Amino acid sequence: MSSRTQPQAEMPSKIVDNQSSTIYDVGRFLGKGGFARCYELIDQRSRQHVAGKIVAKKALEKKSQRDKMVQEIDIHKKLNHEHVVKMYGYFEDSLNVYIILEVCDNRSLMELHKRRKCISEEETRYFMGQIVDGVSYLHDLKIIHRDLKLGNLFLNKDMKVKIGDFGLATRVEFDGERKKTLCGTPNYIAPEMLNKKGHSYEVDIWALGCIMYTLLCGKPPFETQSLQETYDRIKKNLYTVPPKVSRHSHNLIDNLLHANPQKRPNIHQIRRYDFFSMGFYPTALPTSCLTTAPKFDFVKKSSRPPLQPAQPGSFASHMEHPTTHSTHINRPLRPVQEIPEKMVVDDDQNANPAQKPDSNDYYLSDLLKMLTDVTSKYREGRNPSLDDLLDPAAMPVFWIAKWVDYSDKYGLGYQLSDDSVGVLFNDKTKLMMNAAGEQLQYADQNDKEQFYVAQHFPEQLKKKVTLLKYFRSYMQENLLKAGQQASKAGAELERLPVVRDWKRTRSAIGLHLTNGTLQVNFFEDHEKFILCPLMSAVTCITKDGSVFTITTSKMAEHGFSHELCRRLKYIKGLVEKLISGEPEQTQQRRPVAPLGARGRSASARGMNFRT
Repeated sequence: MSSRTQPQAEMPSKIVDNQSSTIYDVGRFLGKGGFARCYELIDQRSRQHVAGKIVAKKALEKKSQRDKMVQEIDIHKKLNHEHVVKMYGYFEDSLNVYIILEVCDNRSLMELHKRRKCISEEETRYFMGQIVDGVSYLHDLKIIHRDLKLGNLFLNKDMKVKIGDFGLATRVEFDGERKKTLCGTPNYIAPEMLNKKGHSYEVDIWALGCIMYTLLCGKPPFETQSLQETYDRIKKNLYTVPPKVSRHSHNLIDNLLHANPQKRPNIHQIRRYDFFSMGFYPTALPTSCLTTAPKFDFVKKSSRPPLQPAQPGSFASHMEHPTTHSTHINRPLRPVQEIPEKMVVDDDQNANPAQKPDSNDYYLSDLLKMLTDVTSKYREGRNPSLDDLLDPAAMPVFWIAKWVDYSDKYGLGYQLSDDSVGVLFNDKTKLMMNAAGEQLQYADQNDKEQFYVAQHFPEQLKKKVTLLKYFRSYMQENLLKAGQQASKAGAELERLPVVRDWKRTRSAIGLHLTNGTLQVNFFEDHEKFILCPLMSAVTCITKDGSVFTITTSKMAEHGFSHELCRRLKYIKGLVEKLISGEPEQTQQRRPVAPLGARGRSASARGMNFRT
């Protein structure tokens, strides 16, 4: 039965757990899969945010379906490990079964994989170590997960892996027991399961090999265009490890994917492989690695004295009348963590293939193709439910929250959604300061990157750093002050996407980021469109602050409005101009009121968006 015909949970605005007398407010839709839909739930008493996995009882009419749900709950409720999604409880009412789970704000490794394709060996070591720890815990409890894959490896706000979805998990009742059920996800199924010879813990080890290969190489080891061919390759153990993969990584992959399950390492032996001891092993990763590669070449400390406070000059006086805009969506402040003050040298000294975009034009051509395809296949929607259209997992990691157009003198200043601030200067160089104000990221006209701490940077950057600080101060004081961000574990590895190009017309401004994201702000109604070719997704921030993310596949399946098609066609034209490098036309810009009561009011009207 397809997901479109499966019984779906009916969602009221509030949910009551009568056993504990807990009342939950129903928040944002988080996603769906199989029979379940997930929503953010807020405990009215404690204001704790949790994830509610909700299954309609109509979908559990068969005994086998009920038994599967009972087993999932029975296994998951007893688990307590830092790398396993926490289950807080479960209850039911006349319509649904509710499973209350830990929220994982950064989605899953599947979304990271879609945005990044292959990731660095250091990141793979970080993620694999946590996955192995979580699976070790499960195997010690005689539990086989049986559906380990990127989509079931969730990431919390601190970028820690959480193993979830125990719908196919089973217990080993006695030593040597071999399970017979054929289950799992095609690209991750072990050969002994396909050959119906019985299986045990080794199927999870095989899945770890598939996960590691996918992270390093950008696609699953046995993936083909047809299911049967994929199964044939699995049975014959046919896969190729690219030359770029290191010897230590290659060796571990080969052992995890051994055709004979008895010759694979057990979960406790995996940590002994050289892969985990040879090379840098990060203790934390920044959230920026969801969309851009971290920087690992940060070993040199600066010997420069701290930068002296900049003196107000002509720039400050010129900042009275820039064109300013702001988009704000509420986000919680981050907890305080200490990070080492290190200076990072040229990116070339530790270049990693995963750090460079796969596209010379930063995916603009892919975006143009995406827009051409979706607009050419336009058909009016059939009014499906909003949840059928939305795909929250494809929501962008970063977007432009505020921008200041001062290109007639200096350049374009902007603030990302995480409160980091950057400037694209008129000479096409780029400078970014992270949200905590501690890290600087500079790129020259050829996009060669250099990284510094805010107190130590070359003398030739002094003027640009001073300008950046003025932009930062201006936006914080005059546009929806967001508050000081605290640094977070892993911040020293942060590599943020930056605005690489922009185009302004009478109707809109388009800002193109180095992670491939394009944001287009329309002036007339202040709606924002954020497009990601890697996720094949369109996000709209409406003038009242509502956020909707839809994938092009859902648009093709369900149709979409004529107005959305009109906007996408306009954006397509903007992308064509960005690709061609067409110069800006002379424009008549609306005057901006002097800052003060009138200026602030003008800036706030329709510009400050909240959800």
